[in-house]
Amino acid sequence: MADLLWDDVRGFFDPDLMGALPDVLVPGASVEDWQAVLDLVDASGWKHQYSEGESVLPMPRAETALSRPADAECAPLRVWPAVDVLVIFRFHSSDEIDFDVDLRELQGQARLDLLCGFLTAIGRRLGKPVLMDAEGGDGSHPVVGFDVESDRVVLLAEPFAP
Repeated sequence: MADLLWDDVRGFFDPDLMGALPDVLVPGASVEDWQAVLDLVDASGWKHQYSEGESVLPMPRAETALSRPADAECAPLRVWPAVDVLVIFRFHSSDEIDFDVDLRELQGQARLDLLCGFLTAIGRRLGKPVLMDAEGGDGSHPVVGFDVESDRVVLLAEPFAP
C-alpha cells in the first residue's frame, strides 16, 4: 500500500506552486546522523557523486565534508536513488541534513512511491523525521514527511489542487 496517493498530494508536487526544488531536511541532526546517511547511500548501492568545484572525489567522511572552510563553495553530494531521479545533499550544517529533490522528476504515483521509499529509508536509519517544504522555505511549514511514530511518509499540510 502506498504511503501517499498521488491524487491527494499532486498540488504539493506542482513546480509552479512549490518551486521546482523543494527543501527536504532532517532537523536536529548531528555529524553522526550525516555519516549514517552517507553509509546508507553506500549500502543501498545508489549511484552517487561527490564533488568539490570541478573535481569529482570519493565520498568523504561526514566530519570532513562538514569541516570545509565557511568561505568554500558548497560541495554537493548527488545521489540517484533511481534512473532520472536526482537528490542533492548539501553539507551546510551539522545540525540539519539538507537536500533537494526536483519535482519535475517526481510526477505520478510511481515516482511518489520512490520518493516515499527514499524518505523512509533515511528516516528509519536515523530514527528522525524527514520533512519536505516549499523551495526556499525555512522548514516550518512541511507538506509531507516521514513520521517516525507511524513509520511511514504522511501528509503534514492540508492538500490543495493546482
